[in-house]
Amino acid sequence: MIMKSRFILDYLDENNFKKLERSLKKYNMVAYKKLMFDFYPRLRSGEAIGELVSINKHEQTETYDLRLPTDSLFVKVYGEVKLNYTIYKNSNTVMLNNLEPKDILLDGHKSELTAYKGIMISKANAQKEMFKIDLLCRLDSRE
Repeated sequence: MIMKSRFILDYLDENNFKKLERSLKKYNMVAYKKLMFDFYPRLRSGEAIGELVSINKHEQTETYDLRLPTDSLFVKVYGEVKLNYTIYKNSNTVMLNNLEPKDILLDGHKSELTAYKGIMISKANAQKEMFKIDLLCRLDSRE
């Protein structure tokens, strides 16, 4: 019986990554569930998923960006929700580097965010983000 090697999930900065994960869970449950119940098990089995960003042949590493499902309006305001990770082939380790968009997720961890038209908004840039959401909604309604 041939056993496929299992990979260990590790963190570049576990404390900050866990903060981002908790914020993702609170404000984007769809992305969080997909991450926990689909993507993490696939990464543990050694499957490289997402877009290959870089390869380091000397250290035998591959770095990937993996898009997580999210609302299209959220993507237009803050950008894609992405997991950045590195696979270390010689040690069977997947290093979880970062979750993007980092700024809004960290804001969500620090304090309760409010929502405007179903999209979370930061306290620091609330007016700017509400304007952007209104503008995008108006553009969408014209099409």
